[in-house]
Amino acid sequence: MTIPRRSALLLPVALGMAGAAQAQTQNQTGPAGRWPTQPVRIIVPAPGGGGTADTLARIFAQEMEKRVNQRVLIDNRGGANGNIGALAGARAAPDGYTILWSWAGTLATGPALYKDLPFDPEKDFEPVVLIGNVPNVLVVNKELGIRTLEQFGAYARANPGAINFGSTGNGSSMHLAGELYKSLTGTQMTHVPYTAPAAGVTDLLSGRIQAMFNLITGVVGQVKAGAVTPIAVLDDRRSPQLPDVPTTAELGMPGLVFGTWFGLFLPKGSDPAFVQRLNTLANEILNDPEAKARFEQSGMATLGGPPQRLATFLHEEIGRHAALVRASGARNE
Repeated sequence: MTIPRRSALLLPVALGMAGAAQAQTQNQTGPAGRWPTQPVRIIVPAPGGGGTADTLARIFAQEMEKRVNQRVLIDNRGGANGNIGALAGARAAPDGYTILWSWAGTLATGPALYKDLPFDPEKDFEPVVLIGNVPNVLVVNKELGIRTLEQFGAYARANPGAINFGSTGNGSSMHLAGELYKSLTGTQMTHVPYTAPAAGVTDLLSGRIQAMFNLITGVVGQVKAGAVTPIAVLDDRRSPQLPDVPTTAELGMPGLVFGTWFGLFLPKGSDPAFVQRLNTLANEILNDPEAKARFEQSGMATLGGPPQRLATFLHEEIGRHAALVRASGARNE
């Protein structure tokens, strides 16, 4: 039988469409297409009980459950500044059912802070998506009488070493934010590490220390109660939790941007289809208005994007944090 010319011209297109449809069907019935068919575990390298990382991870898990019709379980693995949990994530089976929820301190600061880190943040994980960022905010004791970033700088320059700023330990977000301020302004301040944020806030209220570069989530209550004076949010956009507090970018210090960012990772060797499927799902959650509002109410500005965005960002952050750790002289063995 002779095929008419028009049909002959259209035949390759039809065959191509049929092949694409078949491939799509195969993908939908393949491992990533069916995923998940059983509960999914998210390792959070922090204790449970309402800390920033745990709270945000649980919001994500709840939103994920709505969309995949499977349980999404939080597996808290606290200890060693997140290293225990991150190592568990690196050693998990790359089958799409174990996800690591981790952040700047463990993956960007850790390589410079620890001599023998038991995992490589860039080589042992498949980056999935950059979830979001919780910025630091500079707050001072009310009795200091300082209200602006300019006044804070003038006081620090006039009184070298007189400002004691608290943090949750060497290499913590609060510590490195203070070190970044010192490096940008050439001022001298004294770092006072604490084992828990609440202890530092207590001493800030009493005047035993004069300042903190705390995460917004750790001091928003005291700011709203008028117990401490907020100076600036270390970001380039205002926080929904503290909309009346200016950002460092607004105040002429665009380089003074610091916070704790969060990302999703799969173990190295995971099927790229799993990475893409989870990335698509995560971006759907981060762009959902209701989910976005839940994250923002908990202090995090959502980000999202393709896996490569997280890979590039992580590489840059490792270099940035290494420079700050070197400048501070901090070291954990």
